[in-house]
Amino acid sequence: MTAIDPVTLDKEARRARLFTRINKLDNWFQVLGLSWVTPVLKAVAGDNPKAQMGQIWRLLGVPLLAIAVFLTAWAALAPKVQTSLGAVPGPAQVWEQAVKLNEDAARAREKEAAFYQRQDDRNAKLVAEGNADKVKQRTYTGKPTYYQQIWTSIKTVFFGFFIASVIAIPLGIAAGLSATANAALNPLIQIFKPVSPLAWLPIVTMVVSAVYATNDGMFSKSFLISAITVTLCSLWPTLINTALGVSSIDRDLVSVSRVLKMNTWTKITKLVLPSALPLIFTGLRLSLGVGWMVLIAAEMLAQNPGLGKFVWDEFQNGSSQSLAKIMVAVFTIGIIGFLLDRVMYALQSMFTFSAQR
Repeated sequence: MTAIDPVTLDKEARRARLFTRINKLDNWFQVLGLSWVTPVLKAVAGDNPKAQMGQIWRLLGVPLLAIAVFLTAWAALAPKVQTSLGAVPGPAQVWEQAVKLNEDAARAREKEAAFYQRQDDRNAKLVAEGNADKVKQRTYTGKPTYYQQIWTSIKTVFFGFFIASVIAIPLGIAAGLSATANAALNPLIQIFKPVSPLAWLPIVTMVVSAVYATNDGMFSKSFLISAITVTLCSLWPTLINTALGVSSIDRDLVSVSRVLKMNTWTKITKLVLPSALPLIFTGLRLSLGVGWMVLIAAEMLAQNPGLGKFVWDEFQNGSSQSLAKIMVAVFTIGIIGFLLDRVMYALQSMFTFSAQR
């Protein structure tokens, strides 16, 4: 009988622990869109390097190659397409405008800081001279920077998405648990779900303007108009998926809840929500994506602050750099949309056992 070397056993145990850690990290790499890191770590750890290289090529090499082909084709074809503002900008011109927008934002921050410094110095001088009654605090009213418009859009979409979720999830639970509630909600869903945000926007604008007469409240009218439009267009995927998830619960579990004489609240929190969470999160991810697209259209049409207004202003500006700036905004919108989906996927991974990309 061959004796097993204790050193070999210890080495194998350490190797097994290492791969266990890598497999645990893989879930988060997938959430972050960095699934290619897992085969890299496994290859470094010595787990079949040839097979792991194939995975690295599929997960990292192929996407990078596709991006390189796209950029090459874009750079080659863009100068051949002429518009009223000149040739379509290539990757280099778009990157140049992205850098310029960043520099403009930095200069705007410096101007804002200088404005408040001058104001503080003036007010301090007035207090020292005994004229405290003449002290005034004014808000800087310079043009919003590109980053400020991005932040405005993100705040708006999350507010509208939150309101949509608060409305859609309870209604979806009711529709999933009750055939009567489902029959009542279904025609409304079928009628309003296909309605374009461009149709909702004038109605929302008139209602908010009538009810919200001033901008002295917690939110400005433009913010509420955009957010409510997002709410009206993005609640349907969550409502439908929540109802589907609740109605798909195993009937045996429902029977058990009756045997245990669970009250409605206990049944929803202990049985319904845990079972339906995967589909609820699928609806939430779809709703957030829809809300982000709707918001940009609403901001463009209503001229409300945000990325949509930035795109429209540049279109109206008609300068030689406008098209490149619009393309910077397009890439920004796409990247933010991807990050929003990753945020929802991360939450889904934290609260459910069967999250899928």
